[in-house]
Amino acid sequence: MQDYPDLDLPDNPRLAQNITHFIRALRRAGLPVGPGRVIDAVRAVSAAGFTSKSDFYWTLHALCVTRPEHRAVFAQIFRLYWRDPRFLEHMMAMLLPAMRGLNESPPAKPAEKRAAEALLDGAQAPMPDLPEANDDDSLLEFDASATASARERLRSLDFEQMGADEIAQAKRMLARLTLPVPPMLSRRMTPDARGRLMDARATMRLAMRRGGEITQLARRAHRRRAPDLVVLCDISGSMSQYSRMVLHFVHAVANTRGADRSGGWGRVHAFTFGTRLSNITRHLDTRDVDAALAAAGREVPDWEGGTRIGGSLAAFNHDWSRRVLGQGAVVLLITDGLDRGAPGDLAAQMQRLHLTARRLIWLNPLLRWDGFAPRAQGIAAMLPHVDSLLACHSVASIEDLAAAFAAGPHAGEKTRLMAARGTPPI
Repeated sequence: MQDYPDLDLPDNPRLAQNITHFIRALRRAGLPVGPGRVIDAVRAVSAAGFTSKSDFYWTLHALCVTRPEHRAVFAQIFRLYWRDPRFLEHMMAMLLPAMRGLNESPPAKPAEKRAAEALLDGAQAPMPDLPEANDDDSLLEFDASATASARERLRSLDFEQMGADEIAQAKRMLARLTLPVPPMLSRRMTPDARGRLMDARATMRLAMRRGGEITQLARRAHRRRAPDLVVLCDISGSMSQYSRMVLHFVHAVANTRGADRSGGWGRVHAFTFGTRLSNITRHLDTRDVDAALAAAGREVPDWEGGTRIGGSLAAFNHDWSRRVLGQGAVVLLITDGLDRGAPGDLAAQMQRLHLTARRLIWLNPLLRWDGFAPRAQGIAAMLPHVDSLLACHSVASIEDLAAAFAAGPHAGEKTRLMAARGTPPI
């Protein structure tokens, strides 16, 4: 649990009522807690006592948190409701539109905006006093011709800073996105009247039908087919929210590939890794995205755990590489590159993955920072062995993924970061 200032808990004899309102706020924030949890929480607090703040926190945590992704939401709502005496003023200020300037407030922490919306329960933030309409000297004129719409703001908003409603809207936007890719030439041949190669067998069969006289040359060309897509997604603690949103997009790609074979993907394979590698390909075949990710979450034991990128890539290269990369598959690697292993081992596994894939594209949410540089050893070891490096922190950044396929190698930020390291792109 995150360390907070040592504040006194509210001295309120109506503890059961406070717990009821707290669990209702959790439900509004998206946690699956019903009325039965209120009764269980009151009984558990009565049994555990109300003398230790840590015991009180973990008692409610054990009853209300059933998924790893709900820990951050629970921690923020608990802090705002039970431990911050000015939580209402803090939340109102958070929801007010702020002017960018010298006194700009720091950005909200992960899940903090969602917690504020849940506790306020639809309350509107106070609006500043405006001058009277008949006061011509104090009228303010605003030019809103160049301002962005709510949809444009949502496209560029960081996934970690979204509220519950914004996350739901972003998921709907991701479900409508497509990832077109040009088909690739296969080794197999197909009849083609405009083909550049002559089909000798077909020509002789045509001649036999005409008494042995060759009157027409049969031609053939290489067959075009859709490439496969392989997704390797980091689900460690620092990547949890970004990975969940990207997997929504991958689910949409996997379930629309059959609509247009000429411009879509072949088979989509998905793997998650934290401290170990897990195959969730079969879960993506479920049409309902929430059911698919819920089933994948039950099978993956290391969600929001540690990170072993090198070891997970070694397991993929050893167990799955020949099975899913044998026919020119494109690989999407979603990770921040913060690995605790040896950089040499990580570089070797990245090189092997790059050589076996048709194209290796790295999606890194750390690129949302303007001053991002490959200072971490893991990032520096991975960078030379990818074809493209792109961000994945917002809807707009995922939309740019389609443009990266058309731009060719070194799309995104790879060229700039390699130049920053003093190394020319490979």
